[in-house]
Amino acid sequence: MSLKQNIFNNLPDFLQSWLISIYNIKAKNRRFTGKYEYYKELHKNYRKLSLPELKKLQQERLNTFLKNALEKSEFYKKKFKGLPLPTSVEELPALPITKKEELRAAIDEVYTIPHKGALIAKTGGTTGISLQVRYTPEDIQERYAILDNFREATGYQLGKKTAWFSGKALLTKKDIEQSRFWKTDKLHNVRYYSTFHLKNEYLEHYVNDIIQFQPEYISGFPTSITEVAKYGLSKNISFQPGIVKAIFPTAETTTPEMYDIMQRFFNAKVYNQYASSEGSPFILECHKGKLHLELTSGVFEVLDDNDKEAEEGRLVVTAFNTNGTPLIRYDIGDVVEKDPMPCDCGNNNPVVKKILGRVDDFVYSPENGKINTVNMANATKGVKGLVKYQVEQKELNKIRLLMVVDEKLFDEKSMHVFIENWRDRVGRKMEIVTEIVNDIPVEKSGKYRIVKNYIKDQIRS
Repeated sequence: MSLKQNIFNNLPDFLQSWLISIYNIKAKNRRFTGKYEYYKELHKNYRKLSLPELKKLQQERLNTFLKNALEKSEFYKKKFKGLPLPTSVEELPALPITKKEELRAAIDEVYTIPHKGALIAKTGGTTGISLQVRYTPEDIQERYAILDNFREATGYQLGKKTAWFSGKALLTKKDIEQSRFWKTDKLHNVRYYSTFHLKNEYLEHYVNDIIQFQPEYISGFPTSITEVAKYGLSKNISFQPGIVKAIFPTAETTTPEMYDIMQRFFNAKVYNQYASSEGSPFILECHKGKLHLELTSGVFEVLDDNDKEAEEGRLVVTAFNTNGTPLIRYDIGDVVEKDPMPCDCGNNNPVVKKILGRVDDFVYSPENGKINTVNMANATKGVKGLVKYQVEQKELNKIRLLMVVDEKLFDEKSMHVFIENWRDRVGRKMEIVTEIVNDIPVEKSGKYRIVKNYIKDQIRS
């Protein structure tokens, strides 16, 4: 534990709240000064453009971004040495793809700016060592301008009462003893709920407090928000319609089941967004429920296992507001499915049907192949009393299902249905081992992983 963290932990709750407010004031000054307002207005105007105009602007931004990266990044100078610089988006696939581990291993050569003066973000590290990304101030200002335009379309503004579920580790031993699983930034009207303490015996306190807090907006990890909502529904509790205006899931894939649970409990619409800590371009949901690829924030390639363009496949991105740590043809680790039909919401950016989640979060069945997290979403259908679960794979022909259950509701029938649901996915030949546990901890990032696959290196695509 750092000295700062130790001092924080020993302060009374009201002083901790003020320190959080002071920290957020500093963060706000970094994010919302400089060219922030300029970028907000710029991206509002982009929404009025036709698809050909958006593609033309995307091309102009790509040219500028590539030129800057190749001038300043030693990593890309070496990687692209001897290759002609693409002059169009269509020529971009001539450059080699950058893998996560490759970027992580050479990160000091990827940076184009020194640590001093850079704004730092860290990836969660759920699939490896955390990656530290450097942003220029303008990178951050543009990214927040894009996000704020998206949120403000629902009426959101900084200062409106917001419940936030993120990976901030803010609780002390005293907080837990007093069943207080949150900290409040009173100046900005934000209450941060811990994502590290979502145990069954604590969820009642989360539900009671969030009902008392009455947030207008809810943001953060969808797995955590869903846990709270699921508990509330199990107790026949729901929010009065109209209190929560919108729910903004972040940082994780939101499955259809999560959408349903969150919307039913909070009586509010979920507006999905896709970005990443390392700085991917944006995919944003419109008021008609369509997910739009924001072309002015980057280039999106959807590729199959042979790196050819596909209707459904791996997402490879080039992100225009990552000038401090450039992402060029970066294999982000997620799978998406394109939608050939345009949306009539007024946003002319192309549409994807769904974001299918991490390509490396999967269970492998020798009989049926890869089963990704979205295909697991309905594995709990018809299962009563299952609070949450995690699937672990350490052998090709065997999976282990860890389950937290409500003993009053979970019975032999529920176990049978759950196993059969998994049989539908992995086939009849795999061994399925079940284990009821008291809790399944989240990762250091505060995220919850439904899959832990330890044998990826044994599986060929």
